[in-house]
Amino acid sequence: MSSRRTVKPYEIVERALELSTADGCVVIADEHSSANLRWAGNALTTNGVTRGRTLTVIATVDGAEGTSSGVVSRSAVTAADLEPLVRAAEAAARSAGPSEDAQPLVTGVPVAPGFTEAPAETTSAVFADFAPALGEAFARAKAGGRELYGFASHELTSTYLGTSTGLRLRHDQPNGTLELNAKSPDRTRSAWAGRATADFKDVDPGALDDELTRRLGWAERRVELPAGRYETLLPPTAVADLLIYQIWSAAARDAAEGRTVFSKQGGGTRVGETLARLPLSLRSDPNEPGLEYAPFVVAHTSGDTESVFDNGLPVAATDWIRDGRLENLVTTRHSAALTGLPLAPSAGNLVLDGGGERSLDEMVAATERGLLLTCLWYIREVDPATLLLTGLTRDGVYLVEDGEVVGEVNNFRFNESPVDLLSRATEAGRTGKTLPREWSDYFTRTAMPALRVPDFNMSSVSRGV
Repeated sequence: MSSRRTVKPYEIVERALELSTADGCVVIADEHSSANLRWAGNALTTNGVTRGRTLTVIATVDGAEGTSSGVVSRSAVTAADLEPLVRAAEAAARSAGPSEDAQPLVTGVPVAPGFTEAPAETTSAVFADFAPALGEAFARAKAGGRELYGFASHELTSTYLGTSTGLRLRHDQPNGTLELNAKSPDRTRSAWAGRATADFKDVDPGALDDELTRRLGWAERRVELPAGRYETLLPPTAVADLLIYQIWSAAARDAAEGRTVFSKQGGGTRVGETLARLPLSLRSDPNEPGLEYAPFVVAHTSGDTESVFDNGLPVAATDWIRDGRLENLVTTRHSAALTGLPLAPSAGNLVLDGGGERSLDEMVAATERGLLLTCLWYIREVDPATLLLTGLTRDGVYLVEDGEVVGEVNNFRFNESPVDLLSRATEAGRTGKTLPREWSDYFTRTAMPALRVPDFNMSSVSRGV
């Protein structure tokens, strides 16, 4: 075991566990590979493939006052780096105070299928069908007087998790994103579209170019509108960005302690309350087709929504909201016991369904007067007690009159709470996979409908975006 090339990930995990002298130990080896394409002005600019390894060692030490933990993560780890890494985690555990979230390490099936096999790796071959289609889109765009910019990225992470209690688990996680911008030759008009994909077999650059061409056409007419409340169609990508922030803010303990929008007045949480008049259901499921994620907890650190002591804990499908009613908040084993709520680990995907069948185009056709957004960005929290968020619209806000888009309007700053939006939404469209624009570096596996909100708060006009 002399180098990364010759040391298999499972061997690294096993050796680190052998070296541990702590009372408990968890080792997580993440093998990363990625392939990407970038383009500008209807031509490819760069492409590349990268590979890497990150190793996380979690040591636990039992003391008279409780169990403490120490966590150390390092990249490009070889066999020679293992003992110093393990000793560093043990030293961190011994110097730390008792961990509030301490629990017995998880036990279960000793060795999962594939644990001793080589990691999955992506290559440039993932773009074998996509790249030629992208070239055709470049030619069409050039002939039509448009310029295409953007990137495609595909990542594959093989995670190997081993514990001193005997768990040996493995999961392969693909993650692909495509972002495409079309600009008019004078750069005064811009339109964006994005897609999430597991393998780029379900992405059509030509169809995306058609969509962007239509939006650039809409933008040929410019309409200035003041700030105010407007009936607004939020496309799936914008809904995803808002609900990702909502689930990030759904820690059960924070709610029970009165610090979030999910805190009940007078004490406790709002679990059981109705949040939406529509039959909206928000769920996560590690086996959701096309949006799969690890069916067990992988926690590199402890926080409000995860605990290193829960590593390897099985993850099941969870309803966060069912038929408009708040069903669950995010819990670890520790916070579940503390709050009396069911165990519901943080999730790797989000699916919102409201029973709607209309496409976004059909929702536009049913709109007398309103705004159609493209996406949101620079989203920031204003007030955790209400989950009030602020942010900006980007790459196209369009005016709809009598069922047709009649022009592009100026960008806005918005002030809204996703929880409040769910309560005011009057229509949900058809649910489909989407790519969040703002949070795509952190969370990509989402399926959302478009939402109609009768009074979306465009708090001020945004210039120069």
